[in-house]
Parts: sequence; C-alpha cells; structure tokens
Amino acid sequence: MRFDIITVLPGLLESPFAHSILQRAQRKGITEIHVHNLREYSTGKQKSVDDYPYGGGSGMVMTIQPFAACIEKLKAEREYDEVIFMSPDGETLNQPIANQLSGKKNIIILCGHYKGIDQRIRDLFVTREISIGDYVLSGGELPAAVLVDAIVRLIPGVLSDETSALSDSFQDGLLDAPVYTRPADWNGHKVPDILLSGNTPEVEKWRFEQAVERTRLRRPDLLGE
Repeated sequence: MRFDIITVLPGLLESPFAHSILQRAQRKGITEIHVHNLREYSTGKQKSVDDYPYGGGSGMVMTIQPFAACIEKLKAEREYDEVIFMSPDGETLNQPIANQLSGKKNIIILCGHYKGIDQRIRDLFVTREISIGDYVLSGGELPAAVLVDAIVRLIPGVLSDETSALSDSFQDGLLDAPVYTRPADWNGHKVPDILLSGNTPEVEKWRFEQAVERTRLRRPDLLGE
C-alpha cells in the first residue's frame, strides 16, 4: 500500500514514520510512505503556496497551483483510490473508516495550513475529507500521521500477532476489556481470578461483559444509550 502526503512542512512528518510499527511496515515492503514538499511545486519566485483570501478577511489561503501540479504529477504515474483532505469539517475518523481504507492500494493525503485551502482544490481533486476530532490544529500533518497509523496497522503482515488488530477497541463497537500481566499479585492488588483459571470460554465471557460495562460507563453513545 502506498501513501503520498503533500505538505508544506515535510520535516514535521519525519519522526512519526521513522519509528515503531510504521517503520517496520516500510522495511518489510508492506507499505510505502512518500512525503512531498508542496513548495517544490510552486511556480512563484519565492515558492509561495498561500495568498490573501478574495473578499477580504483574516488569514491566508493555500493556493491551487502547487497542489494541482503535485497531484497531477502523481496521478500521471499511477492510479489512486482516494485523494483525502485532512479537514476539521470532514467525516470523523473511526475504526470502520480505517478498516475500509486499509483495503486500498494508493492514497494521496493533503495537509492544509493557514486559513484553509482554495475551495477549487476540494472541488476538483479531493474524493474524501476526514477529521480526527472536533477541534482545530495548526495544520494537517499530525492528522495525516494519525490516519496513516490507523490504516497501516490493519494491513496483514504489519503486526506480529495477526489477531491483535482484530481485538482492538472499536473493532466490535465496544471499548476493550481490562488487561493484566505479571505479577499476579502486586502489593495486594490482584489480577481477577478468572484470568488465571485457564478456562478459555469463561475468560472470553468475562472479557465481553467487561467490555460492555466499560463502554456503557465511558462511551454509552456506542451502545446507542
């Protein structure tokens, strides 16, 4: 799977993709992550990528020309399943969206800045807009990193335990059950006996009940309550 991320701050994305699961996925050849500096596609002498908004108002708007040049160059090299714009007014990222996108082959991600991007970019090129929450960040780079992480970990072969992603929170519409590891007794704080019983059916039943209860207490909206 290939990701092409278009940004005015490529350095901001170096660290998230150079460690842990995302690094291993790239080393295994399971995924490719390419970061493109938007300024390199600007035709202006100063490599500017923003200008004042028509109609007045505060802030600057990212111009259409550099985005169009980069997107068109990439599309001339291969077909893309999605061109995603990270935007606070997009659909909120959730597990079903990540699951769906993990089955794609090539994805372009646009990172906005300043007051936003020229609406024509969204009208002409963007196929999907995604938000990571109801708040505003300084740019789309961190949301793009979140989206890529959420997708890549679902691709077969990325995680060492193939079942671990399938048992994550939200995969079945519930939060995850409590988890424990050694020691079984720490200063009098003990692991629930059921987890030490070796009775797999009862352990799974307990985990399901705990997941439902945790979801009911913390995210009742997931249960339609």
